[in-house]
Amino acid sequence: MKTNATLFWILAIFFFLMCAVYVLWSLLDTGQVEWAGTLGIGLAGMLGAFLAFYMGRSHATQGGELPEDRLDANIDDGDPEMGFFSPWSWWPIILAAGCSLIFLALAVGMWIIYIGAALTAVALVGWVYEYYRGNFAH
Repeated sequence: MKTNATLFWILAIFFFLMCAVYVLWSLLDTGQVEWAGTLGIGLAGMLGAFLAFYMGRSHATQGGELPEDRLDANIDDGDPEMGFFSPWSWWPIILAAGCSLIFLALAVGMWIIYIGAALTAVALVGWVYEYYRGNFAH
């Protein structure tokens, strides 16, 4: 993760330098600053800096060097428990359909949001409580 942070710092510095070059170039060409490109390139540099800062702080709080940063690490060293996922669950697909209907309402008509919200609520409740009923209840 330290390597990723370093790469994002390099990317942020590159975008900030290119932002300065873009401003100078637009001043020489038209005599005024072209704000859309200046802000776009500058915000890309800010995004790189934010990501680099976050990755650097995350790396520091995890206690130093991670297995993926070491050259002598084995595959088993970086094999953490990622969580529990239900391979047979249909609720995520129904939840995605409900969220899709909510976003479709922005383009088609706001009346669809009621159907999407109801479907999303049913899918969330079903997904949360799927292990409290049926064959896999505990």
